[in-house]
Amino acid sequence: MVYLLFTFIFTLGLMIGSFLNCLIWRLHTGEGMMDRSRCPKCKHKISWYDNIPVLSYLFLLGKCRHCKEGISWQYPVVEFVTGVLFLLAFMVEFPIDFEILNLTSFFIIIKSWFVISVMIIVFIYDLRWYLILDRVMIPSFIIVFLLNLASGYLSGNLVEILWKSLICGIIGGSFFLIQFLISKGKWIGGGDIRLGFLMGLVLLWPGVIIALMLAYISGAIISVFLIMIGKKKWGSQVPFGIFLSTATIVTMFWGQVLADWYLNLILVT
Repeated sequence: MVYLLFTFIFTLGLMIGSFLNCLIWRLHTGEGMMDRSRCPKCKHKISWYDNIPVLSYLFLLGKCRHCKEGISWQYPVVEFVTGVLFLLAFMVEFPIDFEILNLTSFFIIIKSWFVISVMIIVFIYDLRWYLILDRVMIPSFIIVFLLNLASGYLSGNLVEILWKSLICGIIGGSFFLIQFLISKGKWIGGGDIRLGFLMGLVLLWPGVIIALMLAYISGAIISVFLIMIGKKKWGSQVPFGIFLSTATIVTMFWGQVLADWYLNLILVT
């Protein structure tokens, strides 16, 4: 029974990952979501059997059936990673003990899956086009805030969750707003401000602080590495959204573990 449920959740994640790939591309091109999927090279409509998550990519050897041009690695990777993260989110929230499944837990897992999906969109879009879209951020604010209120109401902590959401959202957004104002927009973009606000809504306190620290540390390490191998130069633009989105997901799963580790490190030293 457990393995059947896990298989279902992983498969659901694969399908959502396929949808995210489609959404990311159409956000970039402006195409409607109701249009049939097409090969970006030859524009030929893609049949359903060539649109099966991961498997179609493997069967086609990473090439379009019609024009034989290569299919981006993004498609199977996003699908597979989404499946893994959906399953991981469920296992972290409900480690085998299904007796705790209730309406509150339903809103918690829906929020986790939604946030994972948004952060994948942010990661890929910022990686490819160096942009964090308001069309993604603004609806996400509303949905996450409502999910917070729903879980807070069901758990009897509505007022506490309301204030935590607002305060932590302001903390996350203000952290980047201050940098934006000081640098006159040279250090970061407006998208980072809005993503910081969303991180606060998602992670609350102290999760938002942990995620920001994690993003800056990982961003600094990877940026220095890219400079050392000649892929970047000092002052080059770096898509910081990829570090913020990754740090958000990591903190969702292991924020408390990271906080405990850091506190123990301070106490020992």
